[in-house]
Amino acid sequence: MTLLETLNQDMKQAMKNKDKQTLSVIRMVKASIQNETIKLGKDSLSEDEEISILSREVKQRKDSLQEFKSASRDDLVQQVELELDILQTYMPKQLTDEELEAIVKLTIEEVNATSKKDMGKVMSAIMPKVKGKADGSQINKLVQKQLSN
Repeated sequence: MTLLETLNQDMKQAMKNKDKQTLSVIRMVKASIQNETIKLGKDSLSEDEEISILSREVKQRKDSLQEFKSASRDDLVQQVELELDILQTYMPKQLTDEELEAIVKLTIEEVNATSKKDMGKVMSAIMPKVKGKADGSQINKLVQKQLSN
């Protein structure tokens, strides 16, 4: 089942349950997917493209969460945290720290990286492997840690 089909099913269920919060988030994700589809001039998006859109939405929420926390806007913090929880249910299973570290080490060996100068090379090789399954900043920290050893 594609992400769009899952969203449609969940949207119907949210309507039946009168769950306005979930319904709002699902509609927002569907709109993002439709906008991207139109922008790319396609009939439908690949799974990778759908994951990219979801990842972008999650990242936006995380950035907003940081801003609201620093501004002491607890009302908005709760709202965004709830949206994040709903979005996370549609994301692929996240990799554990151990799995990520193994991927980072393997990729560093694959591209023959030896110093921090090779950071870009390593990151561009890792990101397609972990798309949607890990946070970019977490990967960045792991790569820096490995390259500084």
